[in-house]
Amino acid sequence: MQSHHPWQGVAEFVAVVEAGSFTAAAGRLNISNAQVSRQVSQLEQRLGIQLLHRTTRRVRVSEAGARYYQQCRQLIDGFEASEHDLTQQQSTPRGKLRLTAPITFGERVLMPLLITFQQRYPQLHLDIELSNARLDLVDAGLDMAIRLGRLEDSRLRHRKLASRNVYTCASAAYLRQHGTPHSLESLKQHNCLVGSLGYWRFSIKGQEKALTVTGSLRCNSGISLRDCALNNLGIVQLPEEYVGPCLENGTLIEILSEYRPDSEGIWGLYPQTRWIAPGVSLILDYLEKALHVQPEA
Repeated sequence: MQSHHPWQGVAEFVAVVEAGSFTAAAGRLNISNAQVSRQVSQLEQRLGIQLLHRTTRRVRVSEAGARYYQQCRQLIDGFEASEHDLTQQQSTPRGKLRLTAPITFGERVLMPLLITFQQRYPQLHLDIELSNARLDLVDAGLDMAIRLGRLEDSRLRHRKLASRNVYTCASAAYLRQHGTPHSLESLKQHNCLVGSLGYWRFSIKGQEKALTVTGSLRCNSGISLRDCALNNLGIVQLPEEYVGPCLENGTLIEILSEYRPDSEGIWGLYPQTRWIAPGVSLILDYLEKALHVQPEA
């Protein structure tokens, strides 16, 4: 009886499931299409189970194949994680780490911290994409993302790094001329300068309320909205990286502080699959300390 290696055909089968076709799997593994097909067929014969349903157009995973894939994936992940841990213990972090973050938060908060991080780990090369588009990490080949506010992508692992506050504020000159609103209802009488969403968030007795506000100007740039408020055009609601220094030096004044919305999360996200890329854990640990976070309850 011909002996076989217990892993024979497994890598090919997993690649077909993840890539969606024999051709794509062959490209990923850098072997021929025929070789992939042969290895998977032999694996099915050995197991006595049909793992894949093949048609001329596409490949579909059978119910048994889906279960087997999950088990194989766990084994491969475990193997890669062990190998990864061993190499990490023997060397300083190296290689390339690709990450994305929102533009203003990236420029104002993240980059100053990453400069220090880069000085500490010069052999880890950072490739940083600042973008307000929520890039798909897997499609874009990114190792991690910094996201703000509510999390939407359940396919990603996440870790809370910090929180940030959102402030409703205006200049002293605007408030002198138009009066200071003391209720949410009174905002209707004011020029509310809105961003992309067209509504503001408030907290009333612990319940979040989204309030539609209107004014003479809408702009998708937080920096521009802040500058409009500094020039006495109206009231804005913006996160602290935009208006924090202005509130501290008094050029903007917070209003309706008793209705200030609950703080938003600052999150580190990374793909579910396989082990975490070398620098991701390091950066997450570093940012968690540097952003002075309280751990998530």
